[in-house]
Amino acid sequence: MGRSATRSPLRPGAAPSPRQRREGGSSRWQPAAGLRSVLGGRSVAGQVFLLVVVIVLLLVVAAVVALVLQVRHDTTQEARNRSLAVAETFANAPGTVEALQSPDPTAVLQPRAEAARERSRVDFVVVMNTDGIRYTHPKPDRIGKKFVGTIAPALAGKSFTEEIDGTLGRLVQAVVPVKDSGGEVVGLVSAGITTENVGGTADQQLPLVLAAAAAALALATAGAALVSRRLLRQTHGLGPHEMTRMYEHHDAVLHAVREGVLIVDDAGTLLLANDEAHRLLSLPADAEGRHVVSLGLDPGIADLLASGRVATDEVHLVGDRLLAVNQRTTDQAGVPPGSVATLRDSTELRALSGRAETARERLNMLYDAGVGIGTSLDVTRTAEELTELAVPRFADFATVDLYDAVLGGGQPNAAATLSRTAVSGIRKDAPLYPTGERIRFVDSSPQGRSLATGGPVLEPRLGEASGWQAQDRKRSAQIVAYGIHSLITVPLRAGALVLGVVSFWRYEKQEPFDAEELALAEELVARAAVSIDNARRYTREHSMAVTLQRSLLPRNLPEQGALEVAYRYLPAQAGVGGDWFDVLPLSGARVALVVGDVVGHGLHAAATMGRLRTAVHNFSALDLPPEELIALLDELVSRIDQDETEDDGSAPVTGATCLYAVYDPVSRRCTVARAGHPPPALIHPDGGVEFPEVPAGPPLGLGGLPFETAELELAEGSRLVLYTDGLVEDRERDIDVGLEMLREALGRAGQSPEDTCRVVLDSQLTARAGDDIALIVARTRALAADRVAEWPVPADPAAVGEVRAAVSRQLAEWGLEELTFSTELILSELVTNALRYGDGPIRVRVMRDRNLICEVFDNSSTSPHLRYATMTDEGGRGLFLVAQLAERWGTRYLPAGKVIWAEQPLP
Repeated sequence: MGRSATRSPLRPGAAPSPRQRREGGSSRWQPAAGLRSVLGGRSVAGQVFLLVVVIVLLLVVAAVVALVLQVRHDTTQEARNRSLAVAETFANAPGTVEALQSPDPTAVLQPRAEAARERSRVDFVVVMNTDGIRYTHPKPDRIGKKFVGTIAPALAGKSFTEEIDGTLGRLVQAVVPVKDSGGEVVGLVSAGITTENVGGTADQQLPLVLAAAAAALALATAGAALVSRRLLRQTHGLGPHEMTRMYEHHDAVLHAVREGVLIVDDAGTLLLANDEAHRLLSLPADAEGRHVVSLGLDPGIADLLASGRVATDEVHLVGDRLLAVNQRTTDQAGVPPGSVATLRDSTELRALSGRAETARERLNMLYDAGVGIGTSLDVTRTAEELTELAVPRFADFATVDLYDAVLGGGQPNAAATLSRTAVSGIRKDAPLYPTGERIRFVDSSPQGRSLATGGPVLEPRLGEASGWQAQDRKRSAQIVAYGIHSLITVPLRAGALVLGVVSFWRYEKQEPFDAEELALAEELVARAAVSIDNARRYTREHSMAVTLQRSLLPRNLPEQGALEVAYRYLPAQAGVGGDWFDVLPLSGARVALVVGDVVGHGLHAAATMGRLRTAVHNFSALDLPPEELIALLDELVSRIDQDETEDDGSAPVTGATCLYAVYDPVSRRCTVARAGHPPPALIHPDGGVEFPEVPAGPPLGLGGLPFETAELELAEGSRLVLYTDGLVEDRERDIDVGLEMLREALGRAGQSPEDTCRVVLDSQLTARAGDDIALIVARTRALAADRVAEWPVPADPAAVGEVRAAVSRQLAEWGLEELTFSTELILSELVTNALRYGDGPIRVRVMRDRNLICEVFDNSSTSPHLRYATMTDEGGRGLFLVAQLAERWGTRYLPAGKVIWAEQPLP
């Protein structure tokens, strides 16, 4: 241990031996390390220091305990003496004996006792008789009770002290006899102090005692530390075995670690280099002790080691190795000035980290492709998203060429031309085919080979690719001259279909595309191909749905004179939906308005809408009341749901709604029924807006509940507004808010239905709606009284002639003499049938509208049927004649009876 402590440090210029290298690398003693060694007791100095401290601590503790016990004994003795003195003084005081012999000793002695207690600083002064009954006490409730303590010695005439548990707690008390002039004991006096007050005196002295003990311990510890300090410096806080083991471990770690270590002094002399440093820098065997500049090192490394400056992961090229150098100074208290440098071979690490970074970037690009490509169901936009992602992260230019049929949603045709759909690049002046160019690739071109084989093609050097140049020699020469030098083509495949081809072009980076980049391009295009095929399928379905819907919606409104109608239909942003509307002329100059909505979008919604619209057309031909027509439509939807669910498990027609209204221009009454549909709005001629109360039936297809109607009497010039829920409801607002907005818009609209439609859509829509919108505005007209003629018919066959005469006169008044013969014949047959087969009162009504309408009313519910009469039949030819003379004819049922009507075109 002594040899270790006295070893001389390495001197500049002297080559240390291997043992000196091991010793030179040991840590010098530091105060903090020495303190830890002393406190741990592992060294001799530490053991001596701890022994001295323990001995001093034991002596101090013993002295403190003895002093505390002595203080407590002295204070207890002082309490005994004070209690005895106070008791004797009070017992021998003048008047004490007389007070004891007085009739009321307490009245005399209690004030004296309390005064004596307060002046003498005792806790109590008690005067009692010879039986121990108290006359005085600090607590008056204790007077008259038995004294707690020993009184026998005092009755014998002796004073004494004792420690007992009294009424005031643990205490020291003295009992003294009171004697009369004859020496007889006539009473007793006791005075005492509680243990709490006795100990309090000792506790007041305890902090001073402890402070003195702490000062003594601190002085003793400082002395022990001074004694141990020199020993610590000599041993470095270690014993002989520990020092030997430390040096062996230090030497093993220093020369086995896979990182070079160099120690250089402040003059630039190499003091130590481990085996790894020798290997990395190719140092000579005698490198230690020489200046670093003379070792033949790389100039950068030599300058860094000689300067001693701080360096962190500086990379230096030494031969074929990339070395990361870290250097720190050792100029600290107690350490010779110099620097320590570490060398780490990062050649393989740099290569691995570069490959890892490349792989990470490629994974990120593939992830972004999955998220960023296919955000819309538009073929062109999806192709643009692919090129925007690839440039500049993967290629300098990217192009997408698709078959023309793919852009329209159809199946690609390998024999057809392609259209350049998307182009992206780091520059705008590249001589590539522009967007929209129609291209037919030759078989030898990379694009042609990709389309033919369905596999990717790599052309690392375009300037040497003769097959590529054959596509367009002039443009190919321009591309090569521009600087584009490498190409990857990948077909856009969706299953067995090849939708087009994607080309990636390299311009800035000098290295050509390689096989790994070819695999990445193939994966990138494969992900994009799924999105492009989805967009193609959506485009096809959307086109089919649009075609179907346009064929199902009314192209032109029918001619009729009861209503002036304007309408609007706006498809949803998501595509074709299931909203529809219709205007249906009925018999008797009446008109039916219908609006319906099938929830959903696409082919299913459009097809269902067409079925419902066709059904409404058919049911309206039966001249059914609105509630009955809605009930039949509800039953139809229920059957559709059952059939589709049983056949292919498709979704039922949930959410289908309908509103059906019939307006009669003669009575100006409008009958309305609805199935789950929003109520109509009514604009009065004076501009007032209201939403009439129309009973809300359940949506179509639920079944089981009847539908009710509301009958509105409309003034001429009123506007009836029918609409679907897309106009008043969306995700951002409630239907009540939408209805109030609609009310405000209708109040501002002009008089014409067209103006009303324009104002409503301008105020309700801020962008394309998320649902279809169907809107109908119908302004009512009334059939003037001079255009309607009506006669009652008596139940007499002779009345038929009267009807013919009346009709002839009315037609002459209207200037329709040309229709007299046919009209008389039609009414003759209809009135004759009513008289023969009908019931109750019969009446005839003739109206002049766009057609001449003849109606015969009766109370019978039996309807005549058209049939062919045989040669032997006496009847059956009347309706046949009516059908031949009239343009249309039919039967309409009323709540009480029926109407047989016939229409003739006006000349």
